[in-house]
Amino acid sequence: MRSQMIAASAVVVSAVSVQIGAALGATLFPLLGPAGVVALRQAVSAVVLIGIARPTPRTLVSSAARPALLLGITLIVMNLSLYAAVERIGLGLAVTLEFLGPLTLALLGSRRRSDLACAALAGLGVVLLTGSVWGIDPLGVLLGLTAGAAWAGYIVFSQRAGKSLPGVQGTAIASIVAALVTAPFLVIALLGVSPSELAHVALIGLAVGTLSSALPYSLDLLVLRVIRRQTFGVLQSIHPAAAALAGLFILGQALSLTQIIGLTLVSVSNVIVVLRGTPPPEKAPPPPLAPLGTPGAPA
Repeated sequence: MRSQMIAASAVVVSAVSVQIGAALGATLFPLLGPAGVVALRQAVSAVVLIGIARPTPRTLVSSAARPALLLGITLIVMNLSLYAAVERIGLGLAVTLEFLGPLTLALLGSRRRSDLACAALAGLGVVLLTGSVWGIDPLGVLLGLTAGAAWAGYIVFSQRAGKSLPGVQGTAIASIVAALVTAPFLVIALLGVSPSELAHVALIGLAVGTLSSALPYSLDLLVLRVIRRQTFGVLQSIHPAAAALAGLFILGQALSLTQIIGLTLVSVSNVIVVLRGTPPPEKAPPPPLAPLGTPGAPA
């Protein structure tokens, strides 16, 4: 139970870190654009994680690295679609739509009625947190849903990468893949930045890469070794609440009463999941008695 509580707390830290980094990244949109911010974020994450995990060339080409390579591709799709959605419909709504991915994963994979109830409660909170949005950009909605599908894939591949590779090597390899593929976006974006803005971009980029990628992806990979994928998916419902708060304090986006109620429901669903933990393992049946007359059999 204690390990479950620690893992759940790590998920909360991961979510808050991601959304603070996302809000900071949104401040660079006028300078780099969404694709440039994603590329900068992945480059910083790759540098940080290479220094920590130090994957070897042999590891990169081994069959054990395959889930990490798929995780890297998933990160590209998830982050590019999310940041493009944030530019069109805002951080809170984009992350709310993105959350439908892990929520769906939890609903499809769970066999417990209580988990389904918690997921449904979190889903209701997400609906209220979204609020009434008129004249919404349909492409922004589609991009948010795409990010959600990629988020579900991120959970699956992150768990597999954590099982096939030690430590945070899976996250490091995924970040290397994402950084290499998005590098052209970063080069193009930086060419359009004035020299006087480069220090500002580098500082914010360092914070975004660390908070939104290096730290949370490593935590998620470690957590998925401890808790069930379905429980992890339900716990991801903290992201819309964290995004709403980050939008409020960093981007100045106010919350309505309905959204506050939704945020509360999301938080309550997480508390229920955390307090429940996972069920104790079933006791193994006693071994059959040896036939009379054999060594070790009762006389």
